[in-house]
Amino acid sequence: MAVPPYAQDGYDTGQQPRVNAYRLWTGGIATAVVAALVAVVGVLIARGLFGVPVLAPTEEGALGDADTAKLAGLAAAAALLATGLMHLLLVFIPRPRLFFAWIISLATLAAVLLPFTIDAALGTKIATAAINLAIGVAIGSLVSGVAASAVRVPRDGRPPPTG
Repeated sequence: MAVPPYAQDGYDTGQQPRVNAYRLWTGGIATAVVAALVAVVGVLIARGLFGVPVLAPTEEGALGDADTAKLAGLAAAAALLATGLMHLLLVFIPRPRLFFAWIISLATLAAVLLPFTIDAALGTKIATAAINLAIGVAIGSLVSGVAASAVRVPRDGRPPPTG
């Protein structure tokens, strides 16, 4: 039997969804790796292909300096933070994926707008904003997808299947 969209999270059916924390967090760790790589590839594209000084002076080469590693680390940390947020939302909030989408969208928008608040060349601002957008989209889509596979809603009183 199909479940109506308003009941997909289980809260409207009276059943508490069960979160497979192992699946959620292993997916969150994989998302952190992807987010860090998106940051590195974004810097490589901006600096290596277009010669736009992102995060460090252009004398530092296509991959930049320690600031590139900091950006990759921040992207990975943001992915883990998003995973933790999703876990909390799944356990405590009705319609958790809806709230997650709003939170991630607004956080990504803030990260995209942030470079335009500093004094830098327009190309640097645009490149940094594009990298931040790519990181936000990657984190939002991957954590949402992982969460969808990590939640089981009991429908008939039996425990959810494992795996």
